Amino acid sequence: MPGSLLLDTNIVIALLAGDAGVRHRLAEADLTFLSSTVLGELHYGARNSTHVKDNLAKIDALAARSAILPVDAATAWHYGRIKSALRAKGRPIPENDIWIASVAEQYDLTLVTRDEHFKEVEAIKVEKW
Repeated sequence: MPGSLLLDTNIVIALLAGDAGVRHRLAEADLTFLSSTVLGELHYGARNSTHVKDNLAKIDALAARSAILPVDAATAWHYGRIKSALRAKGRPIPENDIWIASVAEQYDLTLVTRDEHFKEVEAIKVEKW
């Protein structure tokens, strides 16, 4: 499984919750990245949790030691292509997940997730953990 990975929100949540399996598998990866969209989803979740301050601190610590890939004009190009392809197939996925998939495609990263619907995005490599 070595390679460069883009972590989906649910994988980061598992990591922050201390999931030993996720930690072990990430230790085998060459490089790992977060998208700015995932970081936004994490911040939203933390602000709607019962432990806002603690969860925001965990996210800030993770962000400080992580490579964060921004959404930019090139990402928007991939987003338009992916969303159009999904619409043509009649297989939409959540908007934020299209942005996450767009970053994976843009940087040729394997997306690590627990969501089945990413298999609808044919242009990206996906590992389901």
